[in-house]
Amino acid sequence: MSVIETIRRSHARLTDIRRDLHAYPELAFAEHRTADLVARHLESLGIDVHRGLGRTGVVGVVRGAGRGLRAIGLRADMDALSIQERNDFEHHSRNPGCMHACGHDGHTTMLLGAAEALVAHPDFDGTVYLIFQPAEEGEGGARAMIEDGLFERFPMEAVFGMHNWPGMPAGRFGVHTGPVMASADRFDIEVTGHGAHAAMPHLGADPVVAGAALVQAIQSIVSRTVDPLDAAVVSVTQFHAGEAYNVIPERAELCGTVRAFSAAVQDGVEASLRRVCEGVATAFGVRVGIEYRRGYPPTVNSAAEAALCAQAALALVGEENVTTDGRPSMGAEDFAYYLQKKPGCYVWIGNGAGEGGCMLHNPHYDFNDEILPSGVAYWVELVHRALAPPAVR
Repeated sequence: MSVIETIRRSHARLTDIRRDLHAYPELAFAEHRTADLVARHLESLGIDVHRGLGRTGVVGVVRGAGRGLRAIGLRADMDALSIQERNDFEHHSRNPGCMHACGHDGHTTMLLGAAEALVAHPDFDGTVYLIFQPAEEGEGGARAMIEDGLFERFPMEAVFGMHNWPGMPAGRFGVHTGPVMASADRFDIEVTGHGAHAAMPHLGADPVVAGAALVQAIQSIVSRTVDPLDAAVVSVTQFHAGEAYNVIPERAELCGTVRAFSAAVQDGVEASLRRVCEGVATAFGVRVGIEYRRGYPPTVNSAAEAALCAQAALALVGEENVTTDGRPSMGAEDFAYYLQKKPGCYVWIGNGAGEGGCMLHNPHYDFNDEILPSGVAYWVELVHRALAPPAVR
Protein backbone atom coordinates (compact mmCIF):
# COMPACT_ATOMS: atom_id res chain seq x y z
CA MET A 1 0.00 0.00 0.00
CA SER A 2 1.37 3.44 -0.94
CA VAL A 3 1.84 6.28 1.53
CA ILE A 4 -1.05 8.21 -0.02
CA GLU A 5 -3.32 5.17 0.19
CA THR A 6 -2.34 4.67 3.83
CA ILE A 7 -3.26 8.28 4.58
CA ARG A 8 -6.55 8.16 2.68
CA ARG A 9 -7.67 5.02 4.47
CA SER A 10 -7.02 6.64 7.84
CA HIS A 11 -9.05 9.80 7.12
CA ALA A 12 -12.30 8.74 8.80
CA ARG A 13 -10.49 7.43 11.89
CA LEU A 14 -8.38 10.58 12.16
CA THR A 15 -11.54 12.66 11.89
CA ASP A 16 -12.97 10.76 14.85
CA ILE A 17 -9.80 11.46 16.85
CA ARG A 18 -9.84 15.15 15.95
CA ARG A 19 -13.48 15.53 16.95
CA ASP A 20 -12.89 13.70 20.21
CA LEU A 21 -10.06 16.11 21.02
CA HIS A 22 -12.33 19.02 20.10
CA ALA A 23 -15.04 17.78 22.45
CA TYR A 24 -12.66 17.61 25.42
CA PRO A 25 -10.36 20.65 25.20
CA GLU A 26 -7.82 21.42 27.92
CA LEU A 27 -6.00 24.62 28.86
CA ALA A 28 -2.28 25.29 29.11
CA PHE A 29 -0.29 22.76 31.16
CA ALA A 30 -3.49 20.86 31.93
CA GLU A 31 -3.58 18.77 28.75
CA HIS A 32 -3.64 15.51 30.72
CA ARG A 33 -6.37 13.71 28.77
CA THR A 34 -4.91 14.91 25.48
CA ALA A 35 -1.40 13.82 26.42
CA ASP A 36 -2.73 10.42 27.51
CA LEU A 37 -4.50 9.98 24.16
CA VAL A 38 -1.37 10.97 22.24
CA ALA A 39 0.91 8.69 24.26
CA ARG A 40 -1.43 5.70 23.93
CA HIS A 41 -1.75 6.19 20.20
CA LEU A 42 2.01 6.41 19.70
CA GLU A 43 2.66 3.41 21.92
CA SER A 44 0.09 1.38 19.97
CA LEU A 45 2.29 1.99 16.90
CA GLY A 46 5.38 0.72 18.71
CA ILE A 47 6.85 4.22 18.99
CA ASP A 48 9.19 5.07 21.87
CA VAL A 49 7.31 7.64 23.99
CA HIS A 50 8.69 10.18 26.47
CA ARG A 51 6.45 12.26 28.71
CA GLY A 52 6.75 15.15 31.13
CA LEU A 53 8.77 17.70 29.14
CA GLY A 54 7.16 21.06 29.72
CA ARG A 55 4.98 19.31 32.34
CA THR A 56 2.45 17.76 29.95
CA GLY A 57 4.46 17.51 26.72
CA VAL A 58 4.93 14.25 24.83
CA VAL A 59 7.76 13.28 22.48
CA GLY A 60 7.60 10.24 20.20
CA VAL A 61 10.70 8.83 18.53
CA VAL A 62 10.32 7.31 15.05
CA ARG A 63 13.41 5.75 13.49
CA GLY A 64 13.73 5.21 9.78
CA ALA A 65 14.93 2.06 8.07
CA GLY A 66 18.24 3.75 7.28
CA ARG A 67 21.13 3.85 9.74
CA GLY A 68 21.73 7.59 9.45
CA LEU A 69 22.36 9.74 12.49
CA ARG A 70 20.49 12.78 11.21
CA ALA A 71 17.31 13.87 13.01
CA ILE A 72 14.55 16.46 12.69
CA GLY A 73 11.64 17.50 14.90
CA LEU A 74 7.99 17.97 13.95
CA ARG A 75 5.85 19.92 16.38
CA ALA A 76 2.11 20.07 17.09
CA ASP A 77 0.47 22.14 19.84
CA MET A 78 -2.19 20.56 22.09
CA ASP A 79 -3.80 23.26 24.26
CA ALA A 80 -7.13 25.04 23.89
CA LEU A 81 -8.41 28.53 24.73
CA SER A 82 -10.56 30.05 27.47
CA ILE A 83 -13.51 30.65 25.15
CA GLN A 84 -17.11 29.52 25.50
CA GLU A 85 -17.90 27.62 22.32
CA ARG A 86 -20.99 28.73 20.39
CA ASN A 87 -21.16 25.82 17.94
CA ASP A 88 -23.91 23.24 18.30
CA PHE A 89 -22.53 20.35 16.22
CA GLU A 90 -22.15 16.96 17.84
CA HIS A 91 -18.46 17.34 18.72
CA HIS A 92 -18.84 20.72 20.48
CA SER A 93 -16.84 21.31 23.65
CA ARG A 94 -18.04 19.45 26.73
CA ASN A 95 -15.83 21.62 28.95
CA PRO A 96 -17.58 24.93 29.72
CA GLY A 97 -15.47 28.00 29.04
CA CYS A 98 -12.84 26.01 27.16
CA MET A 99 -12.63 25.51 23.41
CA HIS A 100 -10.31 24.45 20.62
CA ALA A 101 -10.72 27.76 18.80
CA CYS A 102 -7.30 27.71 17.14
CA GLY A 103 -7.19 24.24 15.59
CA HIS A 104 -4.67 22.62 17.90
CA ASP A 105 -6.94 19.57 17.91
CA GLY A 106 -6.33 19.34 14.16
CA HIS A 107 -2.59 19.92 14.49
CA THR A 108 -2.30 17.13 17.06
CA THR A 109 -4.33 14.78 14.87
CA MET A 110 -2.29 15.48 11.74
CA LEU A 111 0.93 14.67 13.57
CA LEU A 112 -0.61 11.45 14.91
CA GLY A 113 -1.55 10.58 11.34
CA ALA A 114 2.00 11.29 10.23
CA ALA A 115 3.26 8.95 12.97
CA GLU A 116 1.11 6.16 11.53
CA ALA A 117 2.31 6.77 7.98
CA LEU A 118 5.98 7.02 8.97
CA VAL A 119 5.83 3.78 10.91
CA ALA A 120 4.15 2.07 7.96
CA HIS A 121 6.66 3.55 5.48
CA PRO A 122 9.98 4.02 7.31
CA ASP A 123 11.97 4.49 4.10
CA PHE A 124 13.92 7.46 5.39
CA ASP A 125 17.42 7.74 6.78
CA GLY A 126 17.47 9.03 10.34
CA THR A 127 15.16 9.86 13.24
CA VAL A 128 12.00 11.92 13.54
CA TYR A 129 11.06 13.39 16.89
CA LEU A 130 7.32 14.02 17.16
CA ILE A 131 6.88 16.95 19.56
CA PHE A 132 3.42 17.30 21.09
CA GLN A 133 3.67 20.60 22.93
CA PRO A 134 1.50 22.04 25.70
CA ALA A 135 0.63 25.65 26.40
CA GLU A 136 1.18 27.48 23.13
CA GLU A 137 -1.62 29.96 23.86
CA GLY A 138 0.31 32.61 25.75
CA GLU A 139 2.02 30.39 28.35
CA GLY A 140 5.21 29.49 26.48
CA GLY A 141 5.03 25.72 26.36
CA ALA A 142 7.82 25.66 23.77
CA ARG A 143 10.13 27.48 26.15
CA ALA A 144 9.16 25.07 28.95
CA MET A 145 10.02 22.04 26.82
CA ILE A 146 13.36 23.59 25.85
CA GLU A 147 14.15 24.35 29.50
CA ASP A 148 13.36 20.72 30.33
CA GLY A 149 16.07 19.60 27.92
CA LEU A 150 14.19 18.96 24.68
CA PHE A 151 17.15 19.59 22.40
CA GLU A 152 19.66 17.89 24.68
CA ARG A 153 17.61 14.73 25.09
CA PHE A 154 16.47 14.68 21.47
CA PRO A 155 19.25 16.25 19.38
CA MET A 156 17.85 17.43 16.07
CA GLU A 157 19.33 19.48 13.28
CA ALA A 158 16.10 21.32 12.44
CA VAL A 159 12.54 21.69 13.71
CA PHE A 160 9.33 22.25 11.79
CA GLY A 161 5.82 23.46 12.64
CA MET A 162 2.48 23.91 10.87
CA HIS A 163 -0.67 25.92 11.63
CA ASN A 164 -4.04 25.96 9.92
CA TRP A 165 -4.99 29.30 8.38
CA PRO A 166 -8.67 30.24 7.90
CA GLY A 167 -9.30 32.34 4.83
CA MET A 168 -6.65 30.47 2.83
CA PRO A 169 -8.21 27.90 0.46
CA ALA A 170 -8.37 24.46 2.01
CA GLY A 171 -5.22 22.44 1.49
CA ARG A 172 -3.15 25.31 0.07
CA PHE A 173 0.19 25.99 1.76
CA GLY A 174 1.89 29.24 2.71
CA VAL A 175 5.66 29.15 3.20
CA HIS A 176 7.63 32.24 4.25
CA THR A 177 11.36 32.80 4.13
CA GLY A 178 12.29 34.97 7.11
CA PRO A 179 9.60 36.42 9.41
CA VAL A 180 6.26 34.63 9.44
CA MET A 181 4.82 35.74 12.81
CA ALA A 182 5.56 38.76 15.00
CA SER A 183 6.73 39.23 18.57
CA ALA A 184 4.10 39.94 21.21
CA ASP A 185 5.13 42.25 24.05
CA ARG A 186 2.84 43.87 26.63
CA PHE A 187 3.00 47.10 28.56
CA ASP A 188 1.21 48.51 31.61
CA ILE A 189 1.45 52.25 32.25
CA GLU A 190 0.33 53.95 35.48
CA VAL A 191 -0.20 57.70 35.47
CA THR A 192 -0.32 59.20 38.95
CA GLY A 193 -1.49 62.79 39.39
CA HIS A 194 -3.37 64.65 42.11
CA GLY A 195 -7.09 64.20 42.57
CA ALA A 196 -9.41 67.19 42.69
CA HIS A 197 -13.02 68.30 42.29
CA ALA A 198 -13.96 68.25 38.63
CA ALA A 199 -15.20 71.85 38.96
CA MET A 200 -11.77 73.00 40.20
CA PRO A 201 -9.24 71.20 37.95
CA HIS A 202 -6.55 73.82 38.62
CA LEU A 203 -6.17 72.38 42.12
CA GLY A 204 -5.13 68.96 40.83
CA ALA A 205 -2.87 67.27 38.30
CA ASP A 206 -5.16 65.40 35.90
CA PRO A 207 -3.97 61.87 35.01
CA VAL A 208 -6.83 61.47 32.49
CA VAL A 209 -5.64 64.38 30.36
CA ALA A 210 -2.05 63.15 30.69
CA GLY A 211 -3.16 59.65 29.76
CA ALA A 212 -5.02 60.94 26.71
CA ALA A 213 -1.91 62.79 25.59
CA LEU A 214 0.07 59.63 26.17
CA VAL A 215 -2.25 57.64 23.90
CA GLN A 216 -1.81 60.25 21.18
CA ALA A 217 1.96 60.41 21.58
CA ILE A 218 2.30 56.63 21.43
CA GLN A 219 0.76 56.69 17.96
CA SER A 220 3.80 58.58 16.68
CA ILE A 221 6.27 55.87 17.74
CA VAL A 222 5.82 53.69 14.67
CA SER A 223 5.23 56.54 12.21
CA ARG A 224 8.22 58.61 13.36
CA THR A 225 10.80 56.32 15.00
CA VAL A 226 10.56 53.04 13.05
CA ASP A 227 12.13 52.68 9.60
CA PRO A 228 9.25 52.76 7.08
CA LEU A 229 10.67 49.58 5.51
CA ASP A 230 10.32 47.75 8.82
CA ALA A 231 7.02 46.78 10.42
CA ALA A 232 5.70 47.35 13.92
CA VAL A 233 2.41 47.85 15.73
CA VAL A 234 1.85 49.66 19.04
CA SER A 235 -1.74 49.47 20.25
CA VAL A 236 -3.20 50.89 23.45
CA THR A 237 -6.03 48.49 24.26
CA GLN A 238 -7.10 49.55 27.77
CA PHE A 239 -7.60 52.89 29.53
CA HIS A 240 -8.98 52.84 33.08
CA ALA A 241 -9.53 55.92 35.22
CA GLY A 242 -12.01 57.37 37.69
CA GLU A 243 -15.29 56.29 39.25
CA ALA A 244 -17.36 59.45 39.54
CA TYR A 245 -18.70 62.22 37.28
CA ASN A 246 -17.45 65.06 39.43
CA VAL A 247 -14.06 63.82 40.61
CA ILE A 248 -10.72 64.07 38.81
CA PRO A 249 -9.09 60.78 39.80
CA GLU A 250 -5.62 60.37 41.19
CA ARG A 251 -4.60 57.55 38.85
CA ALA A 252 -5.09 56.30 35.32
CA GLU A 253 -3.92 53.02 33.85
CA LEU A 254 -3.12 52.22 30.24
CA CYS A 255 -2.31 48.81 28.78
CA GLY A 256 -1.39 47.58 25.34
CA THR A 257 0.72 45.47 23.04
CA VAL A 258 3.76 45.87 20.79
CA ARG A 259 4.34 43.69 17.72
CA ALA A 260 7.44 43.53 15.52
CA PHE A 261 9.31 41.17 13.20
CA SER A 262 12.82 41.73 14.58
CA ALA A 263 14.52 42.08 17.95
CA ALA A 264 16.09 45.37 16.87
CA VAL A 265 12.69 46.91 16.20
CA GLN A 266 11.42 45.52 19.51
CA ASP A 267 14.28 47.24 21.33
CA GLY A 268 13.72 50.52 19.52
CA VAL A 269 9.97 50.61 20.19
CA GLU A 270 10.46 49.84 23.88
CA ALA A 271 13.01 52.64 24.22
CA SER A 272 10.68 55.07 22.43
CA LEU A 273 7.75 54.08 24.62
CA ARG A 274 9.77 54.78 27.76
CA ARG A 275 10.93 58.12 26.37
CA VAL A 276 7.35 59.17 25.54
CA CYS A 277 6.27 58.30 29.09
CA GLU A 278 9.03 60.47 30.54
CA GLY A 279 8.10 63.37 28.27
CA VAL A 280 4.40 63.28 29.13
CA ALA A 281 5.22 63.07 32.84
CA THR A 282 7.29 66.24 32.58
CA ALA A 283 4.81 68.09 30.39
CA PHE A 284 1.77 67.41 32.61
CA GLY A 285 3.36 67.38 36.05
CA VAL A 286 2.41 63.79 36.80
CA ARG A 287 4.32 60.60 37.52
CA VAL A 288 4.32 57.94 34.82
CA GLY A 289 5.54 54.43 35.52
CA ILE A 290 5.79 51.73 32.87
CA GLU A 291 6.14 47.98 33.14
CA TYR A 292 7.23 46.48 29.82
CA ARG A 293 7.09 42.68 29.48
CA ARG A 294 8.65 40.78 26.62
CA GLY A 295 6.41 38.05 25.25
CA TYR A 296 6.95 35.63 22.39
CA PRO A 297 9.83 36.63 20.12
CA PRO A 298 9.38 36.95 16.33
CA THR A 299 8.99 33.66 14.46
CA VAL A 300 11.66 33.75 11.78
CA ASN A 301 12.09 30.86 9.32
CA SER A 302 15.57 29.95 8.11
CA ALA A 303 16.05 30.08 4.35
CA ALA A 304 17.25 26.52 3.68
CA GLU A 305 14.47 24.95 5.75
CA ALA A 306 11.84 27.21 4.17
CA ALA A 307 13.02 26.09 0.73
CA LEU A 308 12.77 22.46 1.82
CA CYS A 309 9.22 22.97 3.09
CA ALA A 310 8.23 24.72 -0.13
CA GLN A 311 9.59 21.80 -2.16
CA ALA A 312 7.59 19.32 -0.06
CA ALA A 313 4.39 21.34 -0.49
CA LEU A 314 4.96 21.80 -4.22
CA ALA A 315 5.40 18.06 -4.66
CA LEU A 316 2.04 17.49 -3.00
CA VAL A 317 -0.27 20.18 -4.33
CA GLY A 318 1.50 21.88 -7.21
CA GLU A 319 2.82 25.38 -7.76
CA GLU A 320 -0.63 26.96 -8.01
CA ASN A 321 -1.42 25.87 -4.43
CA VAL A 322 1.77 27.02 -2.70
CA THR A 323 2.31 30.66 -1.76
CA THR A 324 5.91 31.66 -1.05
CA ASP A 325 5.53 35.44 -1.21
CA GLY A 326 2.61 35.98 1.18
CA ARG A 327 2.56 38.60 3.89
CA PRO A 328 3.54 37.50 7.40
CA SER A 329 1.12 37.91 10.29
CA MET A 330 1.33 40.28 13.24
CA GLY A 331 -0.03 37.45 15.38
CA ALA A 332 2.48 35.65 17.59
CA GLU A 333 3.52 32.02 18.02
CA ASP A 334 5.77 30.37 20.60
CA PHE A 335 7.32 28.17 17.92
CA ALA A 336 9.65 31.19 17.80
CA TYR A 337 11.52 29.80 20.83
CA TYR A 338 12.49 26.69 18.87
CA LEU A 339 13.73 28.81 15.99
CA GLN A 340 15.97 30.78 18.34
CA LYS A 341 17.79 27.53 19.08
CA LYS A 342 17.53 25.58 15.82
CA PRO A 343 17.01 26.29 12.12
CA GLY A 344 13.54 25.43 10.94
CA CYS A 345 10.32 26.55 9.31
CA TYR A 346 6.74 27.22 10.36
CA VAL A 347 4.19 26.93 7.55
CA TRP A 348 0.49 27.62 7.11
CA ILE A 349 -2.02 25.17 5.69
CA GLY A 350 -5.27 26.59 4.35
CA ASN A 351 -8.34 25.80 6.46
CA GLY A 352 -10.84 27.21 3.96
CA ALA A 353 -13.38 29.94 4.58
CA GLY A 354 -14.64 28.36 7.80
CA GLU A 355 -18.15 28.39 9.21
CA GLY A 356 -19.44 31.88 8.63
CA GLY A 357 -15.96 32.94 7.55
CA CYS A 358 -14.81 32.99 11.16
CA MET A 359 -11.15 33.29 11.99
CA LEU A 360 -8.97 31.83 14.73
CA HIS A 361 -9.96 32.50 18.36
CA ASN A 362 -13.60 32.83 17.35
CA PRO A 363 -16.35 30.99 19.33
CA HIS A 364 -17.75 29.65 16.03
CA TYR A 365 -14.43 28.34 14.71
CA ASP A 366 -13.89 24.68 13.84
CA PHE A 367 -10.97 22.89 12.24
CA ASN A 368 -11.68 21.65 8.71
CA ASP A 369 -11.40 17.85 8.79
CA GLU A 370 -11.09 17.74 4.99
CA ILE A 371 -7.51 19.00 5.23
CA LEU A 372 -6.32 16.26 7.60
CA PRO A 373 -4.92 14.10 4.76
CA SER A 374 -3.11 17.10 3.25
CA GLY A 375 -1.44 17.91 6.57
CA VAL A 376 -0.43 14.30 7.17
CA ALA A 377 0.92 13.95 3.62
CA TYR A 378 2.91 17.18 4.00
CA TRP A 379 4.63 15.91 7.15
CA VAL A 380 5.49 12.60 5.48
CA GLU A 381 6.79 14.27 2.32
CA LEU A 382 8.88 16.66 4.39
CA VAL A 383 10.44 13.80 6.37
CA HIS A 384 11.30 11.85 3.23
CA ARG A 385 12.94 14.92 1.73
CA ALA A 386 14.76 16.08 4.86
CA LEU A 387 15.99 12.57 5.71
CA ALA A 388 16.39 11.13 2.25
CA PRO A 389 18.87 8.22 1.97
CA PRO A 390 22.38 9.27 0.84
CA ALA A 391 21.90 7.89 -2.67
CA VAL A 392 18.80 10.07 -3.12
CA ARG A 393 20.35 13.19 -1.63
